[in-house]
Amino acid sequence: MSQAFHYNIMARAIQLAERGLYTTMPNPRVGCVLVKAGQIVGEGWHIKAGEGHAEVNALAVAGAKAKGATAYVTLEPCCHQGKTPPCCDALIAAGVSSVFIGMQDPNPQVAGQGIKRLRDAGVSVSQGLLEDRVALLNPGFIRRMQRGMPYVRAKLAMSLDGRTAMASGESQWITGSSARSDVQRLRAQSCAIVTGIGSILNDNSALTVRANELSVSNATAAAEKQPLRVVLDSTLSIEPDAKLLHGPGLSVVVAAVAKPAKEELLLALPNVQVWYLPGVDGRVDLTQLMRRLAEQASCNEVLIEAGSVLAGAMLQAGLIDEMIIYMAPKLLGSRARPLFELPIDSMAEQQPLAIKDIRAVGDDMRITAVPLVD
Repeated sequence: MSQAFHYNIMARAIQLAERGLYTTMPNPRVGCVLVKAGQIVGEGWHIKAGEGHAEVNALAVAGAKAKGATAYVTLEPCCHQGKTPPCCDALIAAGVSSVFIGMQDPNPQVAGQGIKRLRDAGVSVSQGLLEDRVALLNPGFIRRMQRGMPYVRAKLAMSLDGRTAMASGESQWITGSSARSDVQRLRAQSCAIVTGIGSILNDNSALTVRANELSVSNATAAAEKQPLRVVLDSTLSIEPDAKLLHGPGLSVVVAAVAKPAKEELLLALPNVQVWYLPGVDGRVDLTQLMRRLAEQASCNEVLIEAGSVLAGAMLQAGLIDEMIIYMAPKLLGSRARPLFELPIDSMAEQQPLAIKDIRAVGDDMRITAVPLVD
């Protein structure tokens, strides 16, 4: 087969993997295509954590046609027993003759061992096909496996003059309904949403994924597993009736200062946990928080929905990997709050960004940018 043919089939596997964008967490998004005599005989993708992986689903479609076929898999097939059996063994048992892999699995439990097992069984293996595109499927999974940290996005909404809220904290609504619906997509693909106590006191947000506002084909499935909701509340000032503590799924209140009486009230609520982390000047250590979200909660992708103080602190700590900024065609004036609280006094201290994408979302603009580091 020509190189172009191999590229096209792997591109199809990537398309399949994208169908699991909102549902595979904490597992990676993976797609698989089986080809025999130049024809596709089976396709599959990892639909949901705990269920069949992409390879197994594709083999089920192909049936007996899998014998002698070539498999195109976006991520190295697993070789360990988890909630499902090893995919390497399934491919070998089905009689697949060759495998094209997009990228090696960064999970230390696999990390080349799946490739070795296939080769030891006489299966021809090629790796690195469309690897750059494949890596874009799982930035958080890769980051967590390689560095023990999640991939962090910051969602921000601002006026044309770069303001996010009035001086009083009032911020509903800067952007229009289309932008707010688009935010539901960001929430749905995130393992956790992190906010600050100031945002909760001002807006009392629930931070849930609302299926009726989620404009994706599998909206119901995407909203089924709610992201972990995390509020940074250094001195435990949150009230037990806050919406965030009563939505579906688990809520975590992160504090730096212990208040046993208040903690007892919070822990009496179902699905609420309180974490204590080291503090700096009475504020939670943000790096330790991100590490704990990765290690204890298996968070691949984390969404920051917060005001200028927490957003600025995350940026200064070098913890923001990507910014999604919704810009509304309106002015809030010089008394309103800025996008980030950043103590910058000279041009030499400026924070350079790379703009990756700009597009219209309803009446607003959505800007995707990444911080540039030395």
